[in-house]
Amino acid sequence: MSGIDHIPILKDKEVMPKPLDPKKFIKYFWIAYVVGITLVVLFFIGVTLGLFGAMPTFEELENPKSSLATEILSEDGKLLGKYYFENRTNTHFQELSPNVINALIATEDARFYEHSGIDFRAIFRVVWGMATGTSKGGGSTITQQLAKNLFPRKPNRTFGETVMIKFKEWITAIKLERNYSKEEILAMYLNTVDFGSQSFGIKSAAKTYFNKEPDQLNPEEAAVLIGILKAPTYFSPVRNPARAIERRNTVLYQMQRYEYLSKSEYDSLRAVPLNMENYRIQDHTTGLATYFREYLRGYLTDWCNSHKKEDGTEYSLYRDGLRVHTTINYKMQEYAEKAVAAYLGKELQPAFYAHWKGIPTAPFVFEKADERKEINNLLLSAMRRTDRYASMKTAGFKEPDIINEFKTKTRMKVFTWRGERDTIMTPFDSIRYYKFFLQCGLMSMDPHSGFVKAYVGGIDYLHFQYDHVKFAKRQVGSTFKPFLYTLAMQEGESPCARYPNVQPVIELDNGTVWAPENTSEERRGEQVTLKWALANSNNWISGQLIRKYSPAAVVAMAHKMGVTSSIPAVYSIALGSCDISLYEMVGAMSVFANKGVFTEPIFITRIEDKDGNLIQDFKPKKQEAISEETAFLMLQLMQGVVNYGTGIRLKYKYGFDNPVAGKTGTTQNQSDGWFMGITPDLVSGVWVGCEDRSAHFRTLALGQGANTALPVWALYMQQVYADPNLHIVKYKDFEHPKKGLEVEFDCGDEENAIASPGTNKEVKKKKKKTVIDTDEF
Repeated sequence: MSGIDHIPILKDKEVMPKPLDPKKFIKYFWIAYVVGITLVVLFFIGVTLGLFGAMPTFEELENPKSSLATEILSEDGKLLGKYYFENRTNTHFQELSPNVINALIATEDARFYEHSGIDFRAIFRVVWGMATGTSKGGGSTITQQLAKNLFPRKPNRTFGETVMIKFKEWITAIKLERNYSKEEILAMYLNTVDFGSQSFGIKSAAKTYFNKEPDQLNPEEAAVLIGILKAPTYFSPVRNPARAIERRNTVLYQMQRYEYLSKSEYDSLRAVPLNMENYRIQDHTTGLATYFREYLRGYLTDWCNSHKKEDGTEYSLYRDGLRVHTTINYKMQEYAEKAVAAYLGKELQPAFYAHWKGIPTAPFVFEKADERKEINNLLLSAMRRTDRYASMKTAGFKEPDIINEFKTKTRMKVFTWRGERDTIMTPFDSIRYYKFFLQCGLMSMDPHSGFVKAYVGGIDYLHFQYDHVKFAKRQVGSTFKPFLYTLAMQEGESPCARYPNVQPVIELDNGTVWAPENTSEERRGEQVTLKWALANSNNWISGQLIRKYSPAAVVAMAHKMGVTSSIPAVYSIALGSCDISLYEMVGAMSVFANKGVFTEPIFITRIEDKDGNLIQDFKPKKQEAISEETAFLMLQLMQGVVNYGTGIRLKYKYGFDNPVAGKTGTTQNQSDGWFMGITPDLVSGVWVGCEDRSAHFRTLALGQGANTALPVWALYMQQVYADPNLHIVKYKDFEHPKKGLEVEFDCGDEENAIASPGTNKEVKKKKKKTVIDTDEF
């Protein structure tokens, strides 16, 4: 076939297309290009101006808001705990380990220092990966991720909204780069991210996972934390250690790839096992000073409600990042908690178990014949105060059904001094199990400044949440006698003043008589000094003094020295029948060491905002309670308690040969044991007893304050004196009054002192009927 056969034949009215003019093509191309660019520019201008939805303002970019935890700091600047919705505390770039920065950049944004908020090479890589199915990671920069963290996306978005939000994050990232340095952006990013385990921000994460500050993290620890960011639960080193190690090694590889680590360092570090022995979630039930922190939570909540910020809104304890500087000394708090655990956990509680072994009614003592019925009523009453009972009652359960549920065995974790133990028992039995534990309160303060240095409200806050320092009020026993003797000294008595050691019998208005009784017959009928009487906690002399000066005068003296609890003006307060908190007692005893001036015990020195600006500082209230001379006389009297009286075991068992003034106390049926110890620079008090007053030791030898509370004080002070950094001088005497005193202190009857345990009893007589109530030692 010839070529002519292939020539197209045009039909009628058909016209051959004209070739496109190259000049017009170029013209249209540039028009389209310019229009496209203009539309893109206008689009981004519209996004910037908020035409497609709100954008962060300049002020918001300058001061981005995130929920910050309030920090509770010891007097030596150590973290005691936090209050938070999100456990977050901001840190600065200078406070970050280079290992953290290197791990973050190598893993998340290798060209961080090269771009201005958007990495177009990374974006092209993502687009190419999506087109070819060879995805090699995301394209968001650290700055873009920061923008997303600071201004979170709303949930349940459409695809179009997601695309629009992405554009907004681009613009926000560029603005952030203009407003902040690269170092500031890195710190801000690490402050905003979630590391899991209730840890928001690098500072909280370092503390939670490794108990370190951010600048102390080594390369492998930094790699663990940065690795967590991809998926906090999936790569959790606690829940999923194998995945966490794999992810950590990926981060370490990236650090080696970008030359933050050498090949040999990488090979060495990737073989290091995962060490999570210091892992601890930070919450209010664990850590140091738990009872103190819980007391402070209530106080600070009220403080926040009554103080306003510059914008007129109230402070938030859980969001505003307040810094609360307390008076608690970190080491002294540690020593106090160790002393409680060492004595109660290893000695006193085992002795309590042995003391009650094999007795069906353990650990309760009731005066009524039907003890089992009384015990059952006590446990039922305790049951009705539990959360389990309240929830079942709310759900509509009847009382018999609830009791049946409480008497059905179930799996639970219970407290032991060796740690929590998994067991199976009925909730009703668990109530009795917990009633068996001896509780303890300890408070220690500087008598001159009023600063509380240590505060132990109980043996374990997770299981026993009642605070035995500030809130519990128990009978104080003989620790009340110093108020009575103070009144006598103030009225002109001397330590060597002599009284007949005979039982006083005081007629009461209701026709009965009040007659305190001593078990010991030592020196009965003799003339004894006030110094000897207080040292040996003699009830007869106390009875004579309160008869001489009146109950009302003694109550007034106690209140003047700082006691705020209501005290009945009755003769039995001479034996300590009134209920007072440990907080009040320690504050009042500090008057003696502070030359007669009462200084209110305080817990906070100042509160700052998140930037360290002072909001309020705190000063203790002070008032002269007694004269300097009276205070010194009382110190001489109370040193007799330790030198040859009821507190003598401080010397022969614990080796205290320095000046210590003290007072033991034991209440009715040995339900409460007390010891108040006074040194020139530190006043500390200890209370020990069961939750219920009907649970206690059955003998005074075991249940007296000299055996239950005094050893805790001794173990605490031994550690305090052994720490030279605390500057608590052991061999320092109490200062003499400036005016001097012409008073005889060597009364010559110390050789007749007794320190043997015995029960003092209070006898109430009406006509021919005699009722004897065991009282205090």
